[in-house]
Amino acid sequence: MNEKFMSSAENKNNSLITPPTILSFVKDLPNLCSLAGLCLAVLAIYFASVGAFPAAMIGLIWAVFFDWSDGIIARHMKNRTKMQQKFGGQLDSLIDIISFGVCPAIILLSYGEYSPWFVPGAFLIMAAGVLRLSYFNVFGLVEESTYQGLALDNNSLVLVSLFVFEGFINPSIFASLLYIILLVLAILNVAPIKTPKLGGVWYYGITAYALILTLFYGWQLLSADG
Repeated sequence: MNEKFMSSAENKNNSLITPPTILSFVKDLPNLCSLAGLCLAVLAIYFASVGAFPAAMIGLIWAVFFDWSDGIIARHMKNRTKMQQKFGGQLDSLIDIISFGVCPAIILLSYGEYSPWFVPGAFLIMAAGVLRLSYFNVFGLVEESTYQGLALDNNSLVLVSLFVFEGFINPSIFASLLYIILLVLAILNVAPIKTPKLGGVWYYGITAYALILTLFYGWQLLSADG
C-alpha cells in the first residue's frame, strides 16, 4: 500500500476516535495526587496574601510532597495508558508553575507589602519558572537522572526553610534577604548547570522534612493564637 495513502488512512482513523472527557482523567490516582498538591498551593497563596506566612509555609511544603508523590504513584501503576501518562505529565507541569512559580512570587510580593520594587522580582521568579519547565517539556532530562538547571521544587524547599528564621530577623532585612535568595534561585533554575533528580530514599527525607516543618509552623500558629 502506498505510504502516503497509509498515512492518510491512519489520520482519518485517528480523527474518528472520540477523545475521552476532561473529567475522566480526574479518576487517575496520580492526577488526583497532583490536584491535591494544587489545592495546597492555592491555600499557600491565600495565606501568603493575607500575611499568614506560617500557614502558607505548611501549604507550600505539602504541595512539594504531593508533587513528589504523584510521580512515584504513576511509576508503580502498571495499567496506565500512554494517553494517561501524557496527560498526567502536562497536568503536573502546569501545576508546578502555580506551586513553585506563582506561589513564591506571591509570597515575595506579600512580604514586601506589595511594594512596586518587589514586582520585578516576582516577574523574574515566574519567568524563570516557565522557561525552565518549557525547556524540560521539550528536552527532558539531560542524562538518565540529571536536570539542566535547578528543579523548581527546590525553590520551595529553600523558601520554607528560610522562613524558619523570619522571627529572628528584622522584617525589612528579611524582606531584602528573601528577595535576593529567590532571585538567586531563579537564576539557578535557568542556569546551564546539571543538578541531580532526587528520588528513592530522598522521598522519605522530604516526608520527614514536611512533618517537622508542619510541627514547627503549626506551633507558631498556635502560639500566635494564644
